[in-house]
Amino acid sequence: MGNSTGSTVDDLQAVEMHLWYKKFMTECPSGQLTLHEFKQFFGLRGLDPEADAYIEQMFRTFDMNKDGYIDFMEYVAALSLVMRGKMEHKLRWYFKLYDVDGNGCIDRHELLNIIKAIRAINGTENKDVTAEDFTNRVFDRIDINGDGELSLEEFVAGARTDEDFMEVMIKSLDLGHIVAMIHSRRRSL
Repeated sequence: MGNSTGSTVDDLQAVEMHLWYKKFMTECPSGQLTLHEFKQFFGLRGLDPEADAYIEQMFRTFDMNKDGYIDFMEYVAALSLVMRGKMEHKLRWYFKLYDVDGNGCIDRHELLNIIKAIRAINGTENKDVTAEDFTNRVFDRIDINGDGELSLEEFVAGARTDEDFMEVMIKSLDLGHIVAMIHSRRRSL
């Protein structure tokens, strides 16, 4: 009797995985999502250059084997991390996403461009705090050694203690509209 809950959870996960697979294969019959298809898939077209660069960086981060495509397993891994992953894993992934040049640190310019892109994608421009001011405030709060770059350790520790910064990161990967799209497609398939 104790396994009945486990099998129900497994069944739910199998059903959800099947729905994700149907959605993926409906939108991408080749089984490999290109950058252009990625933008269409998630409704991210007609963005300003900063937002577009952020989406391209997100694509490269999801493309774990760096072959220029997101296959179904990479898609599932990304969705699973974003929707269900532990905070520590998410923060490490955000760091990788924000470290555009891949040098192991996030500088002010990288963070500023990400903040601007997130605001453009989400359609939210904070009139009280400019992207530049927000970036400076983040660095003032979490750049512990004052070197003008955020290490992975500073980034993770800072995100855990700075609610404003954490909120921005959460918004940067708000996939609520994608989950809603998958659920609406479930009814139509």
